[in-house]
Amino acid sequence: MTEIEIREIREAIDAADNALLHLRSARRYLDSAGNWGLLDMFGGGLISGVMKHSKMGNAEREIDEARYALQRFSKELRDVSGYSSIHINNFLTFADFFFDGFVADILVQSQISDGKKQCDEAIRQVEGIRRELEGRLRQG
Repeated sequence: MTEIEIREIREAIDAADNALLHLRSARRYLDSAGNWGLLDMFGGGLISGVMKHSKMGNAEREIDEARYALQRFSKELRDVSGYSSIHINNFLTFADFFFDGFVADILVQSQISDGKKQCDEAIRQVEGIRRELEGRLRQG
């Protein structure tokens, strides 16, 4: 393996690490928002509603950061031989629908749950590709 190939793989791994950082952070905020949302649904009052929306705002910011990080990961991954857009198309649609017009608390909980599933799937995919890249470095 050439020095250039090693550098490209390391850059892709760094980009994966950054994406995972934001995805995991978003997932934690979504967990917290979901917990506050449940409390809010069952009569938690003003504080639980404010906390839920605060956590949702934090999750939305992390999801935006995760999207940018996934775009960078996608770019870096294209530089690594053997990877193409087929490996990364799912990342770029991550959470496109998220937080589009909440109507009711039940809908909010559903969207939080869907967002958590999307985070989990993106994390699983990025971790899998990252493991492949690490394996290539070890073999190289």
